[in-house]
Amino acid sequence: MSALASGSPAKPAPPYLPLTRPTIDEATIAGVAEVLRSGWITSGPNVKALEAKLSEYCGGRPVRVFNSGTCTMEIALRIAGVGPGHEVITTPLSWVATSHVILEVGARPVFVDIDPVTRNIDLDRVEAAITPATRAIIPVDLAGLPVDRDRLYAIAKKHGLRVVEDAAQSYGATWNGKRIGALGDFVSFSFHPNKNVTTIEGGALVMNTEAEAKLAEQYRLQGVVRTGFDGMEVELVGGKFNLTDVAARVGLGQLPRIDEFNGQRRELARVYFELFGRPAARALGLQLPVADFTQTNWHMFQVVLPAGPRALKRAEVMAQMQAAGIGTGVHYPAIHLFAVYRRLGWNDGDFPLAEATCRSILTLPLFPTMTRAEAERVVDTLTAILTPHLTP
Repeated sequence: MSALASGSPAKPAPPYLPLTRPTIDEATIAGVAEVLRSGWITSGPNVKALEAKLSEYCGGRPVRVFNSGTCTMEIALRIAGVGPGHEVITTPLSWVATSHVILEVGARPVFVDIDPVTRNIDLDRVEAAITPATRAIIPVDLAGLPVDRDRLYAIAKKHGLRVVEDAAQSYGATWNGKRIGALGDFVSFSFHPNKNVTTIEGGALVMNTEAEAKLAEQYRLQGVVRTGFDGMEVELVGGKFNLTDVAARVGLGQLPRIDEFNGQRRELARVYFELFGRPAARALGLQLPVADFTQTNWHMFQVVLPAGPRALKRAEVMAQMQAAGIGTGVHYPAIHLFAVYRRLGWNDGDFPLAEATCRSILTLPLFPTMTRAEAERVVDTLTAILTPHLTP
């Protein structure tokens, strides 16, 4: 008998659980309104203030902010003198922007397969990919788990290479007790709405010297250098990459809360590991991320779905999760198998470990205001979807 026929009310469906949700407090919203009323809404005092806070966070290193975490990497490559005829080593498991910026400066991406446990670039394979044309390495801290900085920089120093750290996902993470961004060569952060802190859209580039920072400022705004009231010179071809004061004010409200946000993410990750350790969930055969509660910022919680003749395709799993009111994501398809990169000569089978992971990786909801009950709902739903398809 239906609930309607029996006279009992139907149980309401639980609210939709998104993959991620930014946390913007009322003080920040009020601060944005103040910026809008001020009449100075493009790059101005809030941008300067945000850069100063980020520099302080990164141990006093020069930092400049931009309108994305993509242009930051392109600008770093340009400052490093990377261009046509050069090669840059990177991973095939990342957002496609990581390799697009290499093409943007006229260089060639050289992909290196991943470590299937960390899902980061396999540093054991990097030196074999270095040629006389290699000028830089772009490692990616996937899901906020840092690449081994000691080994990375030992390789770079040995071969005289620049490093552009794609730390888009690892703001607030650490390596050996030091904040990502406080050490190293170029470090690129993203403040997209799905990141651990946001400026709505935006990014930052951490550099080594004030000379590099000045050059970054030129690339940020059409290559222009101003002197006095009316002096203007254009010494290089730049772009339109500046951050607005509206966005910067959002960032100023976010930065003081990074430890709070990351602490909440860390606790939710612990809950996920606990729940996936229960017998029914453990039987699914999922590959879980590295259980690092010291250095990672838990930007994402990703599982790799089981393979096998009876296994559901990822798209079907995502569709059933969506039908149950739960958002999921794919981070990421293998870069080298996109048409742009196939035309440059890459094919299926070139990086089998990355390809296997990219076919089946699934990102589950994780954000600071998410509750334990919601994590239980995610795991219970995923378990119910996958269990009928386990290989006997």
